[in-house]
Amino acid sequence: MKNYYFTTHEITPVTMAVIAKRNPEGENVTYVIEEDTEYVLDQTPTKIIDEACRFFGSSLKGRQDGTRDICGITHKAPISIDPSSGMYFFPTSSPSNPKCAWIAHSHIDKVSRANNQQTEIQFKNGSRVVLDISYGSMLNQLQRTAQFRFQLDNRIKFLQQYSPADMIAEPST
Repeated sequence: MKNYYFTTHEITPVTMAVIAKRNPEGENVTYVIEEDTEYVLDQTPTKIIDEACRFFGSSLKGRQDGTRDICGITHKAPISIDPSSGMYFFPTSSPSNPKCAWIAHSHIDKVSRANNQQTEIQFKNGSRVVLDISYGSMLNQLQRTAQFRFQLDNRIKFLQQYSPADMIAEPST
C-alpha cells in the first residue's frame, strides 16, 4: 500500500479509518486509510472529520448534537458524515484528544484484543490496524454506533414513505 502526502483529502465511502500517528521523522501526522491506499495529512483526525461534515453541509459539532438528539449519546458520540452513502464514524477517545482516531463502522469485519489495553481491528478488505483503545471500549463504541445508525436509518425510512409532493412545506391558504 502506497502512502500519499496531501494537505487536504476528502472522506468518502471507501475511507476506513482516520488515525493519528508519528511518521518516520517523528512528526505527528494523520493516516487516512482507504480500501486500497493511504493518505498522510498534517491535520488532526478530528479536524479532517469536521471538514468532511462541512462538505456535507454541517459540522462535527452539528453532527454530535444530532446524535445526542436522536439517541442521547453525549460523549465519544458516533456521527453520520453522510447517511445516504453509509458514512458512519465513531471516535476511539474524546475528539478533543489529538490522538483520537475515527473508524468507519461499515468497514469493520471483526475486532480482537491486542497487547497493552489495545484493540486490533480487521477491516472487510483484510487489512488490520492496532489502536490505543481497550477491547471493552471498542465493543461499546461499535454497539453505540449500531444503535445510532439503526435509529437514524429508521427516521430516514419513515420520511421516505411519503411522496415528495406530500413533503413540500407550503403555507396554507
